[in-house]
Amino acid sequence: MIVLGLTGSIGMGKSTTAKMFAEAGVPVHDSDETVHRLYSGTAAPLIEAAFPGTVVDGVVDRARLGARVLGDADALKRLETIIHPLVRADADAFLARHRTGGESIAVLDIPLLFETGGRGRVDKVVVVTAPAEVQRQRVLVRPGMTEEKLAAILAKQVPDAEKRRLADFVIDTGQGLDAARAAVAAIIAELRGQRGS
Repeated sequence: MIVLGLTGSIGMGKSTTAKMFAEAGVPVHDSDETVHRLYSGTAAPLIEAAFPGTVVDGVVDRARLGARVLGDADALKRLETIIHPLVRADADAFLARHRTGGESIAVLDIPLLFETGGRGRVDKVVVVTAPAEVQRQRVLVRPGMTEEKLAAILAKQVPDAEKRRLADFVIDTGQGLDAARAAVAAIIAELRGQRGS
């Protein structure tokens, strides 16, 4: 089974592209969705222990947690040491299930693949990109997003140009949904061809 890492900076269209892989029949493990699930399950008591008052009715309150960790490198690192191993274990279980099921390709949707040293976990990397102005427009319409927040997020991410340089495949979502869908189909066809299946 070929493990495909899907990544891209904020606002580049990664979630939409992940859905396109899923619609094409490729199993996708979504790290963001996994974190969301963990926040109302396994991770909640661990986060409450590390950051008291951030869990309400057994579910992590993202706003309260954000207020505690954003802008505090030590707190963020503490949160990552709780969450990253849980997400990774969930992804490993997902891959094991699909290997057993005989899938030819599986996608790990990892927002910070390069930033967290995830390159070694995947066989190939797809980077989703878009022109900087398109990215900015997409992100700034999100609730609570500001120019300052966007700048802070981008400062922590590997620059888009570097991600594209490190990628095996690049999908430019700035060219519209049909072009992105065609790029997804071409990647799947190429990888299945490499496997001889």
